[in-house]
Amino acid sequence: MRDRFCTLFLTVAFLVSAHLRAQLPPAQLLSPSMIEQIDGIATKALADSGTPSLSIAVVKDEKIAYVKAYGNARLAPLTPATPEMRYSTGSVSKQFMACAILLLAQEGKLSLDDPVSRFLPSLTRAREITIRELLSHTSGYQDYYPLDYVAPFMQQPVTAEEILTRWARKPLDFDPGTKWQYSNTNYVVAGRVLETIAGEPFFAFLQQRIFGPLGMASVIDLDEQPLGAADAAGYTRFGLGPARPVAPEGRGWLFAAGELAMTARDLAVWDQSLLEGKLLQPALLDAMITPVRLKNGAPQGYALGVGVSNAAGYPKLSHGGAVSGFVSDNVVWLGEGAAVAALTNMDGSRVAASVANQIGPLLLAEKQDPQAAAQLDQARRVFSGLQEGKIERSILSPDADAYFTTQVLTDAASSLKPLGAPTSFEPVAFGMRGGMSFRGFNLKFAAGKSLELTTFYTPDGKIAEYLIQ
Repeated sequence: MRDRFCTLFLTVAFLVSAHLRAQLPPAQLLSPSMIEQIDGIATKALADSGTPSLSIAVVKDEKIAYVKAYGNARLAPLTPATPEMRYSTGSVSKQFMACAILLLAQEGKLSLDDPVSRFLPSLTRAREITIRELLSHTSGYQDYYPLDYVAPFMQQPVTAEEILTRWARKPLDFDPGTKWQYSNTNYVVAGRVLETIAGEPFFAFLQQRIFGPLGMASVIDLDEQPLGAADAAGYTRFGLGPARPVAPEGRGWLFAAGELAMTARDLAVWDQSLLEGKLLQPALLDAMITPVRLKNGAPQGYALGVGVSNAAGYPKLSHGGAVSGFVSDNVVWLGEGAAVAALTNMDGSRVAASVANQIGPLLLAEKQDPQAAAQLDQARRVFSGLQEGKIERSILSPDADAYFTTQVLTDAASSLKPLGAPTSFEPVAFGMRGGMSFRGFNLKFAAGKSLELTTFYTPDGKIAEYLIQ
C-alpha cells in the first residue's frame, strides 16, 4: 500500500517448530557459514534500526531452506517473534491479485487488453484503460493511499465501491499508458473486476485458486480476521522516539491492494510457485514478469504486480509493502532458484528490504561457487594452524609450499596468535583469475583488529595462495 517505490524495484539449523521441521527437505541446504551470516545480517538490522521484529524465509534451489524470526513481535507484554506468527504484507499482496486476474485470462474469461469498461463501465475513461494498465500502474487513476500514515478519514470503514466513486470517477492524473505512477486505486478496480467475473469475494477466489492449492494455510483477509494475540503487532514512532502501538486502517481500505497477512514461510511457498511455474501457463507467467512499456515505447521497471530489475546479472522480481505498523519485502531471483521473504512490524522500517537484498547475493554467490562452504571451513583451519606456526603442506600447490618458509610461519605465529580466534570470518569476494578460483575474506577480532585474507585455488583444489594483510 504505502510503498516507497525504491523498495519495489523492481531453518534455522534447528527450527523451533516441529511443524516446520517436518516440511523441510531432509538435507540442510544452507551451510553453517551461510546461516551464521544470515543471522548476523538480521540481528544487526534490528539493532541498528530499532525495529521490534523480523520474520524471514529463504528459498534456495527452489526449496525452503531457512525460516527464522528475530526480536519481539509484541512489546507489551514482551513476546518473542516466532516463525508461526503472521504479519501484514501490505502491497506484496498485489502479486497475488495480478496472478488471480491472469488465472481468469488463462480460462478465457478476460484478456489483459480488455478495456475496463467491459466490466466496470461507469469509471472514468474506462473504454481507454486496459486490464494490463491497471496491473502495471499505467492507467492514470489517482492513488487513494499515498500518505505514510493513516489519515483520519481512513480510520472509518469504507467499501470498494466508495473508493472507486471518490478516486476512479474523477479525472485521470495522466492519459492511459503515457506515464507510470504507483496507485493502489488500480488494484481496487482490478479486485472489483475479478469479483464481477467470479461472482464471489476476491479473497474467496484467491483461497480456492492460489492459497489452497499451494498449501498456504496461514493466509488471512485482514478485513474479515484481524491479527490476533498469536500474531505480530504493528508499531510506529516519530523520529527517534519509542515504538508505539498503532491502529490499523479501517475496514475496507486495504481490499485487493493489500489486505493479506501471512507467515514468511507461506510467502516463500508462493515464491517457490513462481520459480517452478506452478499456477500459470508459460505465456501468462511471462506476461506477469515482463516489464511494461509506455505508449511511446519507454520501458518501465514494473510488470504486473511485481517490480523487475537486474541485480549483478540476475533477473530479479521484487515488491515491498507498507501498511499501518508493518513493512514487508519479497524478492525472487528467476532462474537461480532463490528467494527471500522478509516481514517486519514497524512503520517506515527499511529492515525488510535491507535484509532481503543482503541475503540474496549470498545465495547467488553460493550457487555460482559450490565449493564456498568447504573452502571457507578450510580457510578457517589454515588460519588456526598459522597462529601456531603450522601448515598442512599436502593441501598446498608447489608454489605455495615454497612460499611458506620457516620465517613466514614464525612471523605468522608471533603476529596472529595474540589476536585470538576471529570473531567473524566472512567471504567478501569470489571470481576466476589465471585459471584459478579466487576468494577474499574479511577477518575481525575482539580487540577491534581487522585483517584481509586472499586465497587462490588451483583446478585440482590445492591452495596456491593464502595471503594475510
